[in-house]
Amino acid sequence: MSLPKGLAEDVARNLVMVAQLIDEDPEKAYGYSRVALRLASRVAAVREAAGFAAYATQKYSEALAEFRAARRMSGGVELWPVMADCERGLGRPERALAMAGEPEVQKLDKAGQVEMRLVAAGARRDMDQLDAAIVTLQSPELASSAVHPWTARLRYAYADALLAAGRESEAREWFAKALEADKDGSTDASDRLAEMDGVEFVDAFDESEDEAEETEESEDSREADVVELDDEGDRDGDKG
Repeated sequence: MSLPKGLAEDVARNLVMVAQLIDEDPEKAYGYSRVALRLASRVAAVREAAGFAAYATQKYSEALAEFRAARRMSGGVELWPVMADCERGLGRPERALAMAGEPEVQKLDKAGQVEMRLVAAGARRDMDQLDAAIVTLQSPELASSAVHPWTARLRYAYADALLAAGRESEAREWFAKALEADKDGSTDASDRLAEMDGVEFVDAFDESEDEAEETEESEDSREADVVELDDEGDRDGDKG
């Protein structure tokens, strides 16, 4: 659907703000998405952006409705995994699993299929089917040594499931593999490894604050000693 130039520019500005803020300030991003939605609710890209903003703020029912609308308008299947994850967010993991078995999954690209696998494994864990979650994640993509944008998250999810199952040595191995593939810091694999190894991190900023406080206390103490000595000197002078 085409929009008049002025309206299109207003919509575009709001969508840009959604994209810029969705990670650092989801609530603000959500606000901009609502403005764009009021301006152009019949544009698939607007409905999709509104869906992701609602998803980022855990408004899963609203997100699912927006994703469904965007899918009807565009006819694509790329939103299928996040729609399934919305079902999980709504406490309906069985629906997410059902979606993982639908023909739409076969139409997804490789990244979409991996995402669907992650959602399905998460649904299994929601249903306390931990062993099934581990099996769900076992795949050629997991076994591959090649690194793709989704590799770190897949390895991390597998490591986390193994750890939950009490398979600590295997979990540590896969957290390490996740860290190797995590070029942009999309996971906290390094923290999980450190936690398993019993390493404690000290916040350098907090440490410097403590040192500053100790220095101030030391200076205050010295000043108090000087004042006390001066007072004693005055008293001795009075006695003389």
